[in-house]
Amino acid sequence: MEKARKSGHPGFVDDATPVNVFGFLDYREALRALYAHKKAHEYGFSHRAFSRRAGLKSTNFLKLVMDGERNLSADAAIRFAHALGLSSQESEFFCELVQYNQARTTRERSLAHERLVRLKPQRAVRELDAQQAAYYSRWYIPAIRELAARTDFQADAAWIARTLEPSISASLASKALTVLTSLGLLSADESGKLRPVDAHVGTGLAPLGHQLADYHRAMIERAGAAIDLFQRDEREIASLTLCIDERILPELKARLTTFRRELMQFAEQSGDRKRVVQINFQLFPLSKKESFTP
Repeated sequence: MEKARKSGHPGFVDDATPVNVFGFLDYREALRALYAHKKAHEYGFSHRAFSRRAGLKSTNFLKLVMDGERNLSADAAIRFAHALGLSSQESEFFCELVQYNQARTTRERSLAHERLVRLKPQRAVRELDAQQAAYYSRWYIPAIRELAARTDFQADAAWIARTLEPSISASLASKALTVLTSLGLLSADESGKLRPVDAHVGTGLAPLGHQLADYHRAMIERAGAAIDLFQRDEREIASLTLCIDERILPELKARLTTFRRELMQFAEQSGDRKRVVQINFQLFPLSKKESFTP
């Protein structure tokens, strides 16, 4: 009998343990794990058997969905959950996960994420979710973390509040310090002063959902405000509008990633660091993909 694949994903435990659907934030990943486990541990389970249980005419629709070539309607999500033998609570979570992944706006995604958190068993709520939600919830929280790299940094809410641009209230600064220390992103050094624990926080490749989207939206708004707030010698607001071969799009993104890393290293090696700055990168289409007519 074919063995289920092992993985470091929180939805997997081992080959014999049922897949924990609550450990996923991507319903296609959940489908791949659930299908592999069923196929390995249930005799005769296949794409054809799944399609029959789900009431599907096509035997390859499951594969198309897992490969990202098809989406799921609300009705299809319910039928998929039934065909995979999910419990009532698991089915409700899976259907909400479909809505979360297929949401078209940040608002829809945010609401779906809130429902997902409520549906998760308490023990399954991952610390990573909480960290992302807290760290990216306000533009000034990452800014304060970087501010703590200053040699003259003061862990005083009033000092932080008036040092930021634009200024915030001392109350908000105090709450931000609590978030950063509780997440372990700021810690007292030998002299008792708060300092960043690591040089930088990275988001990796995992799907971060609406938290990071909200953060980017706030920072783009800050960039717009900077046009009027700062003189040209203190800011750099520029753009390029290009017509490209779409095949080089991944390379353009890769070059931006490399440049970001170079800037991070350059900043770390600079001398007396005193000022926090924000550098935004935006690359997005201004025209539709070419459509081909047979």
